[in-house]
Amino acid sequence: MRWTRKTLLAFALLALVGCGGGGSDSGPSGGGSTWEYVAVGDSLAFGIGGNRGYVPRYRDHIVLDTDHQVNVTNLGVPGWTSADLFTAVRTDSGFRNAIGQAEVVTWNIGGNDLLNALDRYLNNTCGGGDNLECFRATVISFRANWDGIVAEIRSLRSSGTTIIRTMDVYNPFVASLKANGDLEKLKPFLDEMNAHIAQSAQANEIPLARVYLAFNGANGDEDAAAKGYLSSDQVHPDDDGYAKIAELLRGLGYAPLE
Repeated sequence: MRWTRKTLLAFALLALVGCGGGGSDSGPSGGGSTWEYVAVGDSLAFGIGGNRGYVPRYRDHIVLDTDHQVNVTNLGVPGWTSADLFTAVRTDSGFRNAIGQAEVVTWNIGGNDLLNALDRYLNNTCGGGDNLECFRATVISFRANWDGIVAEIRSLRSSGTTIIRTMDVYNPFVASLKANGDLEKLKPFLDEMNAHIAQSAQANEIPLARVYLAFNGANGDEDAAAKGYLSSDQVHPDDDGYAKIAELLRGLGYAPLE
């Protein structure tokens, strides 16, 4: 299904107004002062595939670990690419105002960039003599968009006064790519994207949740579905997968506010 921008923005509004950040349950309540938590990204931030996404689960960890009350603004939009998120954090006043007032900011992005390239590859329309040109172009554009996203978020909130966290990108298609003999051909593009995410996170002092390692193993060739981390659509995490992502975020601690 192709998402129109109007539909995507409607999903974001529903996430913000209808469920307060990916879950209708209230979760635990802290006794301390209130922190604002803003989550941006794609369908993972939104929480598709599970009863509760990683955003409300991470919010609950923050409350239990710090005893602060936490209000969630979930601006995850299904279908968004890194270009969409970069545009939003650069030009959308709602996104910018929310991030600018937050004590906690998380984001994930990049899966749809590669998914779009994979669709073209499977349709033999990726380009180049090896049908891989669209992957090369995707990695180049992703790196630029990612750097822009980081710069905009850091211009709105300092990593010295805000819990800013991000994560890398997992591969939900390991089993099928192995079966087709395509894993070793395509994995280097995901590895290159994740290497850039890691380098950027280190350079900007942003703690990084290693979702790729947890879902796909040290060599990137383990099947996340076999670990019980994927929902029935075999793309998005299920509740166990989202719980794992939230645990990885929790494991990064809460500096500089802890």
